Amino acid sequence: MELGYLLESIPGHDLDGDNSVEISGIAYDSRNVREGFLFVAIKGHTQDGHAYLDEAANRGASALVAENFDGVATEIPRVTVHDSRNALSRLSVRFYGDPCKDIEIIGITGTNGKTTTTYLIESIISAAGGKPGVIGTINSRFQGNVRPSSVTTPESLDLMRTIREMADGGATHVVMEVSSHALDQGRADDCPFSVGVFTNFTRDHLDYHRTMEEYFQAKSLLFRGLIKDRHGRKGTAVINLDDPRGEVLCSISKTGVLTYGLTRGCDVTASDVTTDKSGLRAMIRTPKGETAVTSSLIGNVNLYNILAAAAAAIAVDIEPQKIAEGVKALKNVPGRLESVRNNRGLTIIVDYSHTPDALIKAQNILKPLTSGRLITVFGCGGDRDRGKRPEMGIAAGEVSDVVFITSDNPRTEDPDSIITQIEEGIGKTRLKRLEWKDGQGVNMPGYFIEPDRHRAIIKAVSIAHEKDIILIAGKGHEDYQIVGREKRHFDDRQEAAIAAS
Repeated sequence: MELGYLLESIPGHDLDGDNSVEISGIAYDSRNVREGFLFVAIKGHTQDGHAYLDEAANRGASALVAENFDGVATEIPRVTVHDSRNALSRLSVRFYGDPCKDIEIIGITGTNGKTTTTYLIESIISAAGGKPGVIGTINSRFQGNVRPSSVTTPESLDLMRTIREMADGGATHVVMEVSSHALDQGRADDCPFSVGVFTNFTRDHLDYHRTMEEYFQAKSLLFRGLIKDRHGRKGTAVINLDDPRGEVLCSISKTGVLTYGLTRGCDVTASDVTTDKSGLRAMIRTPKGETAVTSSLIGNVNLYNILAAAAAAIAVDIEPQKIAEGVKALKNVPGRLESVRNNRGLTIIVDYSHTPDALIKAQNILKPLTSGRLITVFGCGGDRDRGKRPEMGIAAGEVSDVVFITSDNPRTEDPDSIITQIEEGIGKTRLKRLEWKDGQGVNMPGYFIEPDRHRAIIKAVSIAHEKDIILIAGKGHEDYQIVGREKRHFDDRQEAAIAAS
């Protein structure tokens, strides 16, 4: 399509050159530029696309979009804009033919629970006869077509391309995890969300947002912008009222609000709840009526995820009975309190909990289910929020009986330094440091230091009995470990299964 047609989507742009050049594709990474592409220079967290404008031209770009062209030598058409990220989003919508216009878009944000909630909503929509697509932390998927994810919420260009593919395949709904990074950077600004879901708010990503308040303000953008859906109707804010920040979001939402939780007369709530190792059962009450649900997901945290999914389903006119069918049909979520089958009959759980709050919740779910010990293996990621490391140590030491502190994704940091910061926290709890002795059991509470995650898992499994539960936390579904700048294959589930063979 012609450059001029694309530029109609960007008010206030300044074009220097021919607006009739043909554009065959759009790229924001100069390495992806092909002949006839439009290159949009955006400022990333570590790289600035403005440094690659000449490279994009040399690769065959037909035109360039940027906030400035200082020092750029090429004379192909150049478009100056005030905000190139915003321009990329608008250009993407235009290029892919407004892919959201015939689809219900459901966005989920919050510190924890986003992934499980998307799986639940997907299952519910399928039970109701819809065709859901999902975009999230683990992958993007639709009708059996699965693409691994590198980030929770893609850049706007990739987002619109993915939604276009889903729309062309007949998708009725797209369920998205919407990260705080994506909200802050405007990646999903041009998604007309029918429903926005808030799960909870606890410490995370302070390496990016700097303060908890900045982090919350980023999360709140989903609800501040939730005004009208694809039909021009008011969207619905689905909010966890049991979270202290839920009430704030209710007050700032400019649309209809549907609350969920276990207290204070929420619109969607539960009673008669029972939970054990096999899952949970509850009676769910909604504005459309009650339904009994049975789920193989375990713990109170998953009850909240089910309530969130049920409320989102009600918001898009799905009946309670179909909600119950969808909840029952979902057997597990990769890396979210996922049980690892093994030859020794041990209870081994792999979970993505990588924040203090998530680790506490995972332990509190598992602790009452064991008649033995709770053995936890965890670490903290490198080049990320350092302040949460002692808090993670405290969280593990206050609940677990035996802890193995190990590496997560150390990235470019020294693994021993990360572990030392975790140990500052666990040292304040009742657990004392123990020294490992091969072939000997562990008869007292305590913690071990084992920087090698492979060996840490082997040691945890070696001391476990059938009455114990082993929690391997932090990496969940991830099948890699990043050491330095190298990405190595590593899957907690595989490691645990082999260790217990």
